Amino acid sequence: MATIKGILFDKDGTLVDFNATWSAVADFMAMEAADGDRPAADELLTVAGYDFDARRFKADSIFAAGTNRDVVEAWFPQLSRQEQGAALARFNEITAVEGSRKAVALPGIPAALTALHGRDYRLGVATNDSTSGAEKTLLALGIAQLFDAAYGYDAVANPKPAPDVVLSFCDLTGLKPAEIAMVGDNRHDLDMARAGGCGLAVGVLSGTGTRASLAPMADVVLDSVADLPAFLEELGRN
Repeated sequence: MATIKGILFDKDGTLVDFNATWSAVADFMAMEAADGDRPAADELLTVAGYDFDARRFKADSIFAAGTNRDVVEAWFPQLSRQEQGAALARFNEITAVEGSRKAVALPGIPAALTALHGRDYRLGVATNDSTSGAEKTLLALGIAQLFDAAYGYDAVANPKPAPDVVLSFCDLTGLKPAEIAMVGDNRHDLDMARAGGCGLAVGVLSGTGTRASLAPMADVVLDSVADLPAFLEELGRN
């Protein structure tokens, strides 16, 4: 295994508490899409992957792992491309503003990122949120200065699980894919790591993914990014 010099992080469920941040935002989006009809909004949330019994989004569901474009296409299949484009613009606005305003960092995340930055790891965010939403969230959490770049689904030709973000991060930093670790809470994060040739694929249990869903694709599954500095330090000794 090559020496890891850079780390790409998924955002929601990895750095940000997914359910604390996004449940209310998703409900707002669904109610607006359903013109205030509660049963219709609940049906849209079910389509997007919300489990009403568990009160959380399912692993690898549209809302947990997809883009706003995926949500629009699932909720408004009857609309024309132009109309879907208008809905997408509206959803991008909602998620960028409300997602950052309601963002809740997972426990231990600022300290872990500060430690990794202090060890000269190059840090980036790879999210299927919009780039604007990602940047606003990092600023709201007071951690934007620790990252070289944030890549949303609209920053590359092909979002996760395609390898485009890995290659863009390598172009920016001069690192090789084998020197990059990808960290995320859903399979599409790990699929991107494999597609991009990352040297390390790290699953975390802090979001919607489970050990059963992540383990087949991960080199290691940790409870949280808070455990990553110690893991990488131990890895460097071996």
